[in-house]
Amino acid sequence: MNGQIQAVPKAQVNHEGQAPVLCSAFSSDGSTVFTGGGDKKVRMWKLGQQPTTPNSVPQEIGSHDAPIKAVGFLANTNLIVSGGWDNLLKFWDARSPNPVGQLQLPERCYSMDVKGNLMVVATAGRKVLVYDVQQQPRQHLVKDSPLKYQTRSVSCFPDMSGFAIGSIEGRVGIQYHNKAQEKSCFAFKCHRKENGKDSDVYPVNAICFHPLGTFATAGGDGVVSFWDKNNKSRLKVFAPVEQSISCANFNSQGNMFAYASSYDWGKGSTHYAPGTPNDIFIHRVLEDEIKPKPKKR
Repeated sequence: MNGQIQAVPKAQVNHEGQAPVLCSAFSSDGSTVFTGGGDKKVRMWKLGQQPTTPNSVPQEIGSHDAPIKAVGFLANTNLIVSGGWDNLLKFWDARSPNPVGQLQLPERCYSMDVKGNLMVVATAGRKVLVYDVQQQPRQHLVKDSPLKYQTRSVSCFPDMSGFAIGSIEGRVGIQYHNKAQEKSCFAFKCHRKENGKDSDVYPVNAICFHPLGTFATAGGDGVVSFWDKNNKSRLKVFAPVEQSISCANFNSQGNMFAYASSYDWGKGSTHYAPGTPNDIFIHRVLEDEIKPKPKKR
């Protein structure tokens, strides 16, 4: 692909219902996908199965009393974690229909990310909860978001030293856990369009880290940007697409970057245009566009 962005055809999958899928996560080996959504169910797919085999259809492994906004895989314990609008985190063993544990959240789960021993959950009310999930999940920290408006996305650093958080106001916060690094925390503006003396502000719908420690943001303005947090600089900006970018991620090797464009409902139902195409794009990541720059002195 020579670094070019390409749209790819979308596979049609029956999710056993008409409610939207709101989240997904892979197992560590990439053989299984877990999803959650508006139907309040956690489902599991075994990949690589023939269409006629029992494993080719999703297996329900859990449920909430409200829609599920986030799902993740805990590699250390082989458990699936789901965060719902019922103010609960639930932990699932795929072999059992009942949760093996659950934790109360202060509000509805809006976003969640897991990286190694670190799990970060962002909720309504601008709350952020940090957990150690090396064994039995243990709450490490509860704090308010450093951003003033509603949280839309959160992503853990690859080295597990902190996380990035994005909001509806076109802003990203970089946060460290270690008190010795508190002075390194900062926030910056992004996903905005200048409109005379004012700016049109768009939500940061997705934040995802590359294995090198640099990261991407995707916004309601239809733009993707690559960033170097250590130098507080932007590495690359993509040409905008026609619709909002609703989700994005790097593959595990970091040489491919995928993102999807669709209406993100940021302007409500009155601005939804039925029939507008939704696209998935795959970009071949070149080292020069994602590699961190030498640290400034």
